[in-house]
Amino acid sequence: MSFKQPQYDLSVVIVNYNVEYFLEQCLNAVRSASKELKVQVFVVDNNSIDGSVLMVQEKFPEVTVVANKDNVGFSKANNQAILMSDARYVLLLNPDTVIEEDTFLKTVNFMDEHPESGGLGVRMVDGKGVFLPESKRGFPTPAVSFYKIFGLSRIFPKSKTFGQYHLGYLSEFETNKVDVLSGAFMMLRSEMLDKVGLLDEMFFMYGEDIDLSYRIKLGGYENYYFAGTKIIHYKGESTKKSSVNYVFIFYKAMILFAKKHFSDKNAKLFSLAINLAIYFRASIAIANRFVSKVTLPFFDYVVYLSGLIALTNQWRMKDIHFPHFAYWAIIPIYALVWLISSIFFGVYDKGASKSTIIKSTIIGTIGILTLYALFPKDWQFSRLYILIGSSWVIFANIFIRMLVNLYTNNTFSLPKAPKKRFAILGSEQEYKRVEFILTNTYPNIDIVEGIGLTELYPKAAGLKNQIDQIIDIHKINEIIFCSKELT
Repeated sequence: MSFKQPQYDLSVVIVNYNVEYFLEQCLNAVRSASKELKVQVFVVDNNSIDGSVLMVQEKFPEVTVVANKDNVGFSKANNQAILMSDARYVLLLNPDTVIEEDTFLKTVNFMDEHPESGGLGVRMVDGKGVFLPESKRGFPTPAVSFYKIFGLSRIFPKSKTFGQYHLGYLSEFETNKVDVLSGAFMMLRSEMLDKVGLLDEMFFMYGEDIDLSYRIKLGGYENYYFAGTKIIHYKGESTKKSSVNYVFIFYKAMILFAKKHFSDKNAKLFSLAINLAIYFRASIAIANRFVSKVTLPFFDYVVYLSGLIALTNQWRMKDIHFPHFAYWAIIPIYALVWLISSIFFGVYDKGASKSTIIKSTIIGTIGILTLYALFPKDWQFSRLYILIGSSWVIFANIFIRMLVNLYTNNTFSLPKAPKKRFAILGSEQEYKRVEFILTNTYPNIDIVEGIGLTELYPKAAGLKNQIDQIIDIHKINEIIFCSKELT
């Protein structure tokens, strides 16, 4: 890149990965903010399959598009555009952001007025207008990381000791010098990049902003948090930050940063803290998953049991033989058999139908009647009770699921089973043949798109080497391989 006589005030670099809708919003905002400055815009696409490249080419002809054939990572993709830029400043901007009309003018003016500034970040809010604390951060030293990982920074966010990670003791409405800039909006002085270097491509995803922020300070420049403008950051649309995969990639990047910049002793302490955090987060994730899986079955069991116990009053009022130990032995066993039958025969699958509920209960009832025949005589107090109990279980299962659907979807009915989403791997001819067979044989399926072998066709979502992306983006349940073409 050449910064001797830059032609532009600002180069905007946006790295895109399968977020076409957000990218279009972002580029519209960039276009509006570029009116009073000379701005060049780059979109580097990391092999998206959602039509992002075509959308940019059609709707934003002024934008320079770099279409990579592979996902080269965030750092390398940014560097590709930075090397092509010809501006006094470079802005690394996430596609899931929306800037204000005066954001560019205000931030460029601030950088011009503060020649010591090497980098600048701004006040970020989420889609609901809530301030994002990662707008300003401190360096993740071993101590700071420990406070963050084990929740002390959350308990004492305003503390200068425990709140250093997000610098919670600094007002979000005041401009200040900070340690770390966010990669979502990172304005950089071009001459500074000539001195300290570009983004480190060892950081495939995450950590590159911390690394560059650290090198900016080492190079004698300052990083600023600028509160004079704000942006909306929808936060992680292209990377799914809630996923377990995100946690591992992020912590791995932090370990890489520590090994690169800390002494051996501090790097080891940092790595130990990070590894503890990984196990801690993994344990929480496993526990949450377990709780979410057992909550509804446990609630069902309690409801089954409550109803079955209530039914015994009818027998006791009529002086029909009813063993008292049934409360802690027989009735809990009946409820458990019906629960096991519900689990094994699909009642807990998404969109389980009434017929599924009835079928599982009938099978459970047959199992209970079989046990009943094997019980001692003093345990056999009524087959009619079992039949009435099965009716209660059917009613309870249906009613509970209708209540859950009312709470989650505002509809008092059984949730509908989601259609299975299929993709077909093969040529266009094979795609049409298999699609015709499936749609005429199975009504409850959704053919998403085809997957081309070596070339795209109108119905193809992507090529064979993009299967992982296609599965993730289109929520594919099954892929049909046309074996004739794969041999």
